[in-house]
Amino acid sequence: MLEPALQTIVDRLCEDGCTAVNDYIKQIERGEYPALMRDLNPQQGQQVLAELLSIMAVYTRRSK
Repeated sequence: MLEPALQTIVDRLCEDGCTAVNDYIKQIERGEYPALMRDLNPQQGQQVLAELLSIMAVYTRRSK
């Protein structure tokens, strides 16, 4: 479970929809954080990335 501040970031990123979240994931994997994440340290960034990947995995499984 994420700390509340990181969960808030995840929630706000997810508000932008699946397509945007997939784009955010690609950005984060390249080390380019979206504006909401710019104050995070690398460990926190990885935690947000892991949560976004987990969330999107649910949609991937449903679409198959």
